Amino acid sequence: MKVKAILLMAVLVALGVQSYAQNQILGQTVNPNVITTAVPFISIAPDARGGSMGDCGVASEADVYSMHYNPAKYTFMEPKMSIGLGYSPWLRNLVPDMNLAYLAFATKLNSESALAATLRYFSCGEITFTDATGHTIDEYRPNEWALDASYSRMLTEYLSGAVAGRFIYSNLTQGVTEGSSVGWSVAADVALYYKRPVEWFKDMDADFSWGLSINNIGSKVSYDFTTLEKDFIPTTLRFGPSLKLELDEYNSLAFMFDVTKLLVPTPPTYFPGTDSIAYGMSDNVSVPVGIIQSFFDAPGYSFNDQGEKVGKGPFYEELCEYNIGAGVEYWYNNVFAVRAGYFNEAALKGNRKYVTLGAALKYNVFGLDVSYLVPVNGTYGTNPLERTLRFNLTYDIISGK
Repeated sequence: MKVKAILLMAVLVALGVQSYAQNQILGQTVNPNVITTAVPFISIAPDARGGSMGDCGVASEADVYSMHYNPAKYTFMEPKMSIGLGYSPWLRNLVPDMNLAYLAFATKLNSESALAATLRYFSCGEITFTDATGHTIDEYRPNEWALDASYSRMLTEYLSGAVAGRFIYSNLTQGVTEGSSVGWSVAADVALYYKRPVEWFKDMDADFSWGLSINNIGSKVSYDFTTLEKDFIPTTLRFGPSLKLELDEYNSLAFMFDVTKLLVPTPPTYFPGTDSIAYGMSDNVSVPVGIIQSFFDAPGYSFNDQGEKVGKGPFYEELCEYNIGAGVEYWYNNVFAVRAGYFNEAALKGNRKYVTLGAALKYNVFGLDVSYLVPVNGTYGTNPLERTLRFNLTYDIISGK
C-alpha cells in the first residue's frame, strides 16, 4: 500500500508540473477554448476551509461542508451532528452586494451511516434592467440557489460511499426579457472515500486517504422557453489523495492534492465563416454522451486571423482540461489552524492561477474559518474572489464520534 500511494502521489504531482509547463510554452499560439456551462455558481467552493487550500477537499478530513467536495466523507465526520454557515463576497471590488451564502447540516445516524443537507444561495445584487432603447424598466435582484441532500454509508472498514441529490434553480432574467424563463435542473452525485491509518513513519502516526466523486450529473438548463437549445450544467470529476501526519501530541500537518475536470463536451473548432466542424466533435449531444465524450473530444487546433491552422493537438488540449489544486493544513492542539494552497488552470481553458491562504480558530463546539485568495498570473480580475476574505462559522450540535 505504501509503494502504491507514493506512486499515486508522484503521478499526480507530475501531472501538475506538466500542466504548469504546458502553460509556460503556450504563449500566443493557441486561441483559448474555454468550456462554459449554465449555473456555474454550483462549482464555486462554498467554504473557507477548502477555499484556503487551493480548492482541495475530495480527500481532506471530513467536516460539515463535505457535500461540495465528497459527500462520502460524512461517515468519517468527528461530530455526531454539526451545522455550518458560509459567506463569500463576490466581485466585491466592482459590485458591493453580490455574494454566495451557504448553509450546511450533517448528522451521523450511527457509526456506519450519515445524512447531510445543504442550501447554496447566490445573489447577483441589485441590477437595473433596461429596454432596447436604454430606458429603465425596473430594479431587480436576480438570484440562484441549490438544495442538496445526501446519504453516505461505510462499505468496508476503511471505504465509504455516498449518493446525493440536488435541485438547482436559476432566476437570472426575472421574466423581463421576452421569451425568457427560469432555469432549473435536477442532478446527482456519486462518491467514494477511503481512509486508514498507516505506519509509514517511525514514531509518528499518520492517516492516508483518497477520494473520488462525480458531481452534478443532471439535466441541461434553458433560460428561453421559445427554443429547444439547452446548456450543460457543470458535471465535474474530482479525485485525489491526502496524507495527515500527527507530528506529536499537539501538532498535526496534512497535505492534499485534487485533480478536477469538467465532464462537459468541449466546443469544436469550425471552418472560418461556416457551421462545419473542422476539428473536435459536436457538443450538441445528450448528457450521458457528453460525459463520455468529454474525455476525448478536444479539437486541439484552431484558426488564426489569417485562416491558418494553429494548435498543439487534441491530446495536449485534453490534458489542459485537468485543473490542479494542492493544499496544506497545520493544526495546533486542535484549536488553531493555518492553511495554504495553490490552484492551476491551463491558459487554454481560462488561465485561473492563484494562491490561497487561511486560518481557523476552534473553541469547544464553535469554529471560525477565514480564507483569502491572491492571483498569481499577473492578470487582475481573473477570479471574482481575489483580494476578498471569506468566512465560515461552524457549530457542533453533538460532539464526539
